Parts: sequence; structure tokens; C-alpha cells
Amino acid sequence: MGKINKKKINDFFINNGVIIVMFVLVIYTGFTSDNFFTTNNLMNILMNISARLVIALGIAGCVITAGCDLSAGRMIGFGGCIAGTLLQKMDYSNKFFPDMEPLNPLLVMLIVMVICALFGSITGFFIAYLSVPPFIATLAMMEIVYGISMIYTKATPLGGYVKAYTDIGSGKFLGINYLIWIAIIVAAITWFIFNMTRHGKYMYAIGGNMQAAEVAGVPVKLTLILIYMKAAAMYGLAGFMLGAKSGGASVALGYGYEMEAIAACTIGGVSVTGGRGRVSSAVIGVTVFELLKVALQYLGVDANAQYIAIGIVIFVAISLDIRKYIARK
Repeated sequence: MGKINKKKINDFFINNGVIIVMFVLVIYTGFTSDNFFTTNNLMNILMNISARLVIALGIAGCVITAGCDLSAGRMIGFGGCIAGTLLQKMDYSNKFFPDMEPLNPLLVMLIVMVICALFGSITGFFIAYLSVPPFIATLAMMEIVYGISMIYTKATPLGGYVKAYTDIGSGKFLGINYLIWIAIIVAAITWFIFNMTRHGKYMYAIGGNMQAAEVAGVPVKLTLILIYMKAAAMYGLAGFMLGAKSGGASVALGYGYEMEAIAACTIGGVSVTGGRGRVSSAVIGVTVFELLKVALQYLGVDANAQYIAIGIVIFVAISLDIRKYIARK
């Protein structure tokens, strides 16, 4: 009995080692740095987490089916640019559409999500019906979306947004920023989809064994298209959120965020081998990742060296995930 318990304890520390180390680092930073454990800093961290969580929740569905989505970062920039061109003030000197009245921000949010979802469904179609590996299909879409964004904006940075849009990035409800509320709502909807719908059950079945799922009557092709379509809509929403937060956008908005999101999902427990992962996994992973970056900044670690630390965390997280997969086999 003692040996079994010892094995369980060892497995727990090995499988959750990254999270434990991050937790210790955050505690150490909090006690050695001023202003770390403050309400303002906590709110700033939650605001930074909000858009990244929306991205991670989109990518989580792809990863659970043993796929990935490398187009997320460029899709975020595309969404941010579309929103920016439709929400500039009439008197802004560099207005993209000089004679067009700015639209309602919520309508623009829906437009952005629908456009991005359309591109995501195309990616899903190539993966589902033409058996293109997700890595290749999303890499191709990454380049296509980036090219379209460059042509659409002529590589010009956007700004001069209407107050109704920037208020989404700075306004509060019940003392909590609107961006945080958006992330909470998206997380709740995603939890419902993952746990309470047929689509969620199909998603896990495909990730566990695609061939077996197909034999069991799971509509694999349609489910895959919906997963990538839904993910792309979330990337568009994240681009909308980041544009509101920063008050500007460019084609570079969101660049590289897909790698952080995939890593965050893996740290939290979404398996890259497919079939496993929850909404809480994405929440934990994104939170740990963001706390790591903030802690390194407070500890005065060189900004460039932070990339090395993040890279090491990704290596360790993926290695532990593969270790769990091999142990299951």
C-alpha cells in the first residue's frame, strides 16, 4: 500500500512539476517584490489573461482532437484589423474608410467572428475531407490570412478608435473589466459545449481514436470543421478584444500567440496526443503562463532571457505530456 501511495505521490509531482515550480516562483516573487500582491496588479494580470484565455479555449478543441492551429496568431491580427477599420472616428486624419460612419462595436464583434469563422471552416474542410494534416493546413491558412491582412490594410497601423470601442478595453462592470467578463462568458459557453453537448462528446471521441469514432457513427468530418470554425471565431474575438485594450491594431497583432496558447493548454493538462483536456486545463495553463511572465519581469530578468525560460517550460510540459501518454500505453 505504501509503495502504491509513494508511486502516486511521485507521479503527481512529476506530472504537475511545472505548475508547482511556477507556484513557488510566484510566491517567492510576491514576498520579495513590492506591489506584486496588489488588487491593481491582479486586475492587470487578469486583463492580460482574458484575451489569451479566449485563444487557448479555441486551440484546446483542436489539440483535444490531436490537431493544432498555427493560424491563430495571424487570425487574431486579421480580426483586430477588420475591427479597427470599422470603428475609427469620423474626424481621424488617417481614417481607413473616410466616408463611413463607425458601426456599433457589438455588431463589429459579430462581423469579425463570422469572417474568421469562415476561414476556419475552410481549414477544417481541408483537414476533414482532404486529410491534410492540421499542422500543414493551419500553416497554409496562416500565410493566406496574413497576406489578406497585408493587402487589406496596406500594412498600415490602425488607430483613432471611437470611445465606445476603447471603453470595452477600459470599462468595468461590478468593478471587473469588460474583457475579463468576456473571457468568463466564453469559458462558460465552452465548458457547456465540451461537457453537455454531443459535439463535445464527438470531439473527445475523435481525439481518443478517430477510426473507432467513425465506426461508432460519429460525424467526424463535420465535427472537425465545426471545431476549427469555432476556434477561428474565438481568435477573431480575441483580436477584437486586444484592439479595444490597446486602442490600435496592425497585422502584427497576436503574432506568436498560438504557440503560447498551445503551450498553456499543455501545461494545464490538454494532451497533445488527443482525447484529454478540459476548460479548467486552459484556464490553469494560461494563468500559470501569464504569472510566469509577470514574475520574471518583477524579478528583473532580461526581457530576451524570458523567451528562453518560456521555451524551457514548453519543452518540459510537452515532455511530461508524452511521458503520460507512453505510461497509458
